[in-house]
Amino acid sequence: MTKTFEEFENHLMQDEKPSIYFNTILDKGDIFTKYPYTLISCLVDTPQSPQHHPEGNVWKHTMLVVDNAAKVKELSENPRAFMWGALLHDLGKTPTTKIRKGKITSYDHDKVGAELSRKFLEAITENEELIKQVTALVRWHMQTLFVTKKLPFGDMEKMSSEIHFREIALLSQCDRLGRGGISKAKIKEEKENIKKFVRTCEEYLSTKE
Repeated sequence: MTKTFEEFENHLMQDEKPSIYFNTILDKGDIFTKYPYTLISCLVDTPQSPQHHPEGNVWKHTMLVVDNAAKVKELSENPRAFMWGALLHDLGKTPTTKIRKGKITSYDHDKVGAELSRKFLEAITENEELIKQVTALVRWHMQTLFVTKKLPFGDMEKMSSEIHFREIALLSQCDRLGRGGISKAKIKEEKENIKKFVRTCEEYLSTKE
């Protein structure tokens, strides 16, 4: 386990707003110039759709998500993995972000991000169970959208074999609310979608018992 891993984890677990620490060390430019930390710092140069993410690049979004996660981490069955998942959830956006027909997209960033998160953590810790849990969080964090909109990418069975759907619901809520200037109406809508996801998963799994 590296010293930087311990430092990151201490701030993720103890800070009310971990973004303050991460923004500070980003400005210093030391840690984030070295692999595997460049997998995070490159989020600064990764744009997002201004329609869905008025806050700007993926780094800014990630910092909002991490701060949201810090407020609710005690609701997670594994707060440690949950906070790492919040930090790493969008690593896949850098290699998948493209402009298609004038729109910024990042298709499959959940799948690509899961692999990048695994590589990131393997470079700084030997905790296989933590790596497994964080990778699952990243891999399935988009399922709330896919399931509630009945998109073909939804896979409740596979997701549930790797991680509890309530963990995904909790991270996804932090993710969906991690946007700049989000209105009260939008917040209400996103929370209702999370509840719908939970109900759908409950109903689906009850048929498998």
